[in-house]
Amino acid sequence: METFKTPDGTLLACHRTGAGNPLVCVPGGPMQASSYLGDLAGLSAHRPLALLDLRGTGESAAPADPATYRCDRQVDDLEALRLDLGLDRLDLAAHSAGATIALLYAVRHPGRLGRLLLITPTPRVTGIEVTDDDRREVAEMRRGEPWFPAAFAALERIWSGQATDSDWPAIAPFVYGRWDALTRSAYAQEDELRNAEAAAAYYGSGAFDPAEVRAGLTRVSVPVLLIAGEFDVQLPPRRAAEYAALFPQAELAIHRGGAHFPWLDDPAQFVHTAAAFLR
Repeated sequence: METFKTPDGTLLACHRTGAGNPLVCVPGGPMQASSYLGDLAGLSAHRPLALLDLRGTGESAAPADPATYRCDRQVDDLEALRLDLGLDRLDLAAHSAGATIALLYAVRHPGRLGRLLLITPTPRVTGIEVTDDDRREVAEMRRGEPWFPAAFAALERIWSGQATDSDWPAIAPFVYGRWDALTRSAYAQEDELRNAEAAAAYYGSGAFDPAEVRAGLTRVSVPVLLIAGEFDVQLPPRRAAEYAALFPQAELAIHRGGAHFPWLDDPAQFVHTAAAFLR
């Protein structure tokens, strides 16, 4: 583990795998410790990784000012990491809600970005709307799974505004391309890895203007790869294509059989796709 200081003096942790120019990885959650990423199913064998613990998560210190948990306030942390690594440009990978920070960084510092790998990114920062009908279409594809009846019934209660506390964990299988011991364990660890206070502040009022973000992305002229899960109810493939179209140079890769955590769903497929892009 390496540490570095941000402009406001917060000491952040970065976990390196291998030597050389790293792929800097921004975790999602929002505000989940980077350890859930592992080594992205062995991607570290193809490219050194630098997994960032965002402020107040993992082994990074909590900031003096909790307002700095807001996603746009954390863009400066990525720039501080670039300077600490001594790099002219950052190659970034971002998962889920972590893509919000990565995209805001790309818009603010387009000349400091090398490549951008987006793994099932959140659409919220771009203003792309994922409707209940979008989610229902994808969810229906899992009808043959043994867990489907109970999980789909919970989804319908959520959509109708009649959710109970037990409905949220009941829909967990939809988040993964397969529901087995590995993914059950990953799901069980989510709460202990997440900073709830930071997560609540992450999308605070005034964090970004989606229209401005979309305009800024037209000036991000670097190679972009968006990996979307075939079964991802959070960013269905149809909306992922809309997302990728916001960039001048973006490829879209649909991870067959995958959902929101493609490196867990099919490690070989994920590594093959990501490594080819990063070469």
